[in-house]
Amino acid sequence: MQPLQRWLETPARLALTWLAPALIAVFGAWGHASAQDARPSSYPDHQVRIVVGYPPGGSVDSNARMLGQKLSERWKQPVVIENRGGAGSSIGATTIAQAPPDGYSLLVASPAHAINATLYKNLPFATETAFAPVAKLSVTPLFLVLHPSVKANSVQELIALAKADPGGLNYASSGSGTSVHLAGTLFNLMAGTKMTHIPYHGGSPAVTALLAGDVQVMFSASEALPHVKSGKLKMIAVTTAARVPEFPDLPTVAESGLPGYDVETWYGLYLPAGTPKPIVDKLNLDVNAVLQQPDTKARFQKMGYVVENTTPEQFAAFTQAEIEKWRKVVQYSGATAN
Repeated sequence: MQPLQRWLETPARLALTWLAPALIAVFGAWGHASAQDARPSSYPDHQVRIVVGYPPGGSVDSNARMLGQKLSERWKQPVVIENRGGAGSSIGATTIAQAPPDGYSLLVASPAHAINATLYKNLPFATETAFAPVAKLSVTPLFLVLHPSVKANSVQELIALAKADPGGLNYASSGSGTSVHLAGTLFNLMAGTKMTHIPYHGGSPAVTALLAGDVQVMFSASEALPHVKSGKLKMIAVTTAARVPEFPDLPTVAESGLPGYDVETWYGLYLPAGTPKPIVDKLNLDVNAVLQQPDTKARFQKMGYVVENTTPEQFAAFTQAEIEKWRKVVQYSGATAN
């Protein structure tokens, strides 16, 4: 019997016959895993879109455009901003909830994203499960801003004026159910006032109405600051629990007559649920990298924002906490939308 023939009939050969399919499966799985691990290194390899649930010109749009520009520079790929305003930003959110989970459709959102989970009764998605949180981008306080014709220069004076004329003062917002709207609702609830809410399709149109005197009050993000500096509007308080470094002499609403009042605006980035974790992590890494660049920080700060640095897990926990926080406010106020 030849040596090769004897070997083919040995237990070693028989063992190899049984092991071969298993080895093929193991190495095949390893190769697949390697391909999966390698995939984010080429992400993105074509155009990425960032959806904003508001018209151009507002604070959410500003965050998206500044982020998009820096990511485009880092990736050497185009990043386009797609404005889909309406329904308190839920139209834009729906666009991303229904987008392919491939990492090429992103959503920049604000507190309205968490508020809408309770405010809207018929959303075509479940906020808590339809998105993959990526990173918190920045935070900014709201500022209590008045038209110059309003004869009040402090929170206490505004409360007295509003109580003397229930419903006589109108306050603008960037849309029903936004944090700007509910900041005013919370003010009314805590102060016992009845200022009338007038919603607009975005922060920029709301500020335009305030400048024209169509409304008298606004809890504004950064959109109103240039007009405050020019003297066309006056600012009497900041909504956060503590004063802000940019305006150290500006009192908080809480210290000016409403103890416990605390509202801030945040901006964050989401992907559709089901996006592979390696892509979520790669995007988080890139976003945090560009946000921490000195020129990016300076540009955000000039616009009134403080950049953040979070993991996807931290931002997911924050988002859930915001949903719970605003659920209580919405339910207390009785606000609803369809």
